[in-house]
Amino acid sequence: QVQLVESGGGLVQAGGSLRLSCAASGIDFGINTMNWYRQTPGKQRELVAEITPGGSTNYADSVKGRFTISRDIAKNTVYLQMNSLKPEDTAVYYCNANLLWPPFTSWGQGTQVTVSS
Repeated sequence: QVQLVESGGGLVQAGGSLRLSCAASGIDFGINTMNWYRQTPGKQRELVAEITPGGSTNYADSVKGRFTISRDIAKNTVYLQMNSLKPEDTAVYYCNANLLWPPFTSWGQGTQVTVSS
């Protein structure tokens, strides 16, 4: 059974750090790209970071140099280390697994990150 469970969100002051975790079950990191998205009310969900099956990473310009995506294959867990947080990083963060073929995507329930100024 496919399941993604995020954890690690919370309230932090600007300049602080948080580490989000996404525990995946039924997901093969060897073929799925793992992504972190975020969404604020009234806006579309935004891709924040991704890690490909080969281990390559990509980031939104707004988080480059501050966020790091990583994975622990043995634990089937993906992480998002967020440093130098800004109030504009406040959002619900979602973990996503995506496979181009055959088409497949799965989402976690989301975790709230709030950065106070």
